[in-house]
Amino acid sequence: MTAQAQEAAPVLTPVVVTGTRLGTAVLDTPASVDVVDGVAMRRGQPQINLSEGLAGVPGLQIQNRQNYAQDLQISSRGFGARSTFGVRGVRLYVDGIPATMPDGQGQTSNIDIGSIDRVEVLRGPFSALYGNSSGGVIQVFTEDGTAPPLLTASMWAGSYGTWRYGMKASGASGTGVGELDYVVDATRFTTDGYRDHSAARKNLANAKLGLQLDDASRLTIVVNSVDLKAQDPLGLTYQQFQDDPRSAPLAEQFNTRKTVRQTQGGVVYERHIDGRNTLRVMAYYGQRDTTQYQSIPPAAQLAPTQAGGVIDLKRQYGGADVRWTSELDVAGRPLTLIGGFAYDSMREDRKGYQNFIGTGANQQLGVQGALRRDETNTVYNADPYLQASWNASERWTVDAGLRYSTVSFDSRDHYVAAGNGDDSGDARYRKLLPVAALRYAVNADVSLYASYGRGFETPTLNEISYRPGGLPGLNFGLSPSLSTNLEAGVKAAMAGGLLTAAVFHTGTDDEIVSAGSTGGRASFQNAGRTRRDGVELGWSNEIAPHWRTQFAYTWLNARYADDSTGDIRAGNKIPGIARQAVFASLAWAPPEGWQASVEGRYLSKIYVNDANDQDAPGYFVAALSAGYIKRLGPWELNAYARVDNLLDKRYAGSVIVNESNGRYFEPAAGRSLGMGLGATYRF
Repeated sequence: MTAQAQEAAPVLTPVVVTGTRLGTAVLDTPASVDVVDGVAMRRGQPQINLSEGLAGVPGLQIQNRQNYAQDLQISSRGFGARSTFGVRGVRLYVDGIPATMPDGQGQTSNIDIGSIDRVEVLRGPFSALYGNSSGGVIQVFTEDGTAPPLLTASMWAGSYGTWRYGMKASGASGTGVGELDYVVDATRFTTDGYRDHSAARKNLANAKLGLQLDDASRLTIVVNSVDLKAQDPLGLTYQQFQDDPRSAPLAEQFNTRKTVRQTQGGVVYERHIDGRNTLRVMAYYGQRDTTQYQSIPPAAQLAPTQAGGVIDLKRQYGGADVRWTSELDVAGRPLTLIGGFAYDSMREDRKGYQNFIGTGANQQLGVQGALRRDETNTVYNADPYLQASWNASERWTVDAGLRYSTVSFDSRDHYVAAGNGDDSGDARYRKLLPVAALRYAVNADVSLYASYGRGFETPTLNEISYRPGGLPGLNFGLSPSLSTNLEAGVKAAMAGGLLTAAVFHTGTDDEIVSAGSTGGRASFQNAGRTRRDGVELGWSNEIAPHWRTQFAYTWLNARYADDSTGDIRAGNKIPGIARQAVFASLAWAPPEGWQASVEGRYLSKIYVNDANDQDAPGYFVAALSAGYIKRLGPWELNAYARVDNLLDKRYAGSVIVNESNGRYFEPAAGRSLGMGLGATYRF
């Protein structure tokens, strides 16, 4: 190879990840971890949902329900697939601050795509380092402000009356002690929705402020607010899905809908004590108010133990994480030692009301009626943890960690009436979670590893809210599920890219599964043992200057190992999980001028119930985008267009597992067109 050819060859930019808290390069991390760049997530995209930019991560199944009242459906290696709303089984963090409550329930509605710097997706045994409900971990990091100041305006206009407007300002006062940097972003999103009764609007604001206190310490302040109002189109039966996927007859009858108002703030203080020791302290606090109108018939609410069809939740939550990192030497080789303590708590004031007033011809549905439930719920976790990484030789690295997780629930029932007794109760779960890994560096570009970890997943407050069969009281009979995770993998740096492959096995005892969902009410049960075996392949590469390719493949065999209650039989597939997933993309992305990309995604069929007698058929969808970037002095102008579901494929974007009335299917949108504009000014 000539010297000129060597200079022209693209070079893999080292990416440091923090998913295992060690701050190592992707190649040197003994775990399945992917890093998605924020610029790439925004390129040619509407910038509305995380599902737009994370489709190329192997092992991650992220589904857009076309229902902003229920959030995205996210699962990692099958964990989280049972969730009927929100995210559970996968822990979420934004700038180091939890977006998952201590009971394991999380939301993506407050994640601001416009200011994302990168997203780290961690899967496999090392996820257990984050405690309860960490079948996988998604960490979002927003941008830091830099000089010179920037002001960016953007918009998107798309099918089904979809609009997004955004404004972002960022900058820094200088460098050194006293430096102040900032990023402030605000977005408004509105849509009429693909389906009937699926309109939504969301106002989102995010601010990040960094202050260099002195040569050794830095303070970061993050404030976030979201205001969401969305109609809920509910699920459809298979026949309704085939006949008219855009319909929402039951939703319109009951005017099902949801409002969310959340404000939170957090601080992160980091101090380098000396050349070998670092202190990190994180603290946060937030409030989230949710009101949801469901489709429960009035007749069903006449039972004295029925909690009504309107849910009113007021939550106050907060916590702290204190961590000490030491760089030591053992036997003349470097050892990184991390010790810390995490505490998170949440108080929930839950009320339930009837979703109707009046009787007979004067009855009105979809309005708040009489009080039927009133309780105060609290949950906290208290988790000390210890982690070590030792470079035993030039090629061998040993990693190990322990986390002792305690999760405590307490419920005080204030609604006691004839036929409705006191349903107060409490539960506490404790588990020691070990993690270990061994990595061998074949050379500077190839790394082999094997890892082991024990996982721990308690029920959430929502999962203990209702007992199976419509019985009264809280479902404190649910046991936590415990999993044993094994993984082996190889990573290879290539010219301009990275190739990864992993095989894994997860055995779970007392898996928490859906026991049915009726009228928006989901109940859960333990189902004995389950098994997950899989293979993940990932490849990203710059095959030539400005030409970028990405490929991801997942094979996952998730099944029940025991006969259990209801339709669960040994050998049946766990519903909500696709056996195979493929993603591929090719993009022409120079920093200026024309840009274009094509991408395709295949997902195999998904069983919708434990009996495995109904499924959402597999599908393939494709998308095209093209745009142009022009720089004029201090201005950067960007215009682009995009077509999603290019072939106008009819398919289910997600499913509601074990929906008792057979309304399993949440249809995806048909062919969608959109155009985006952006302008950035550098002062």
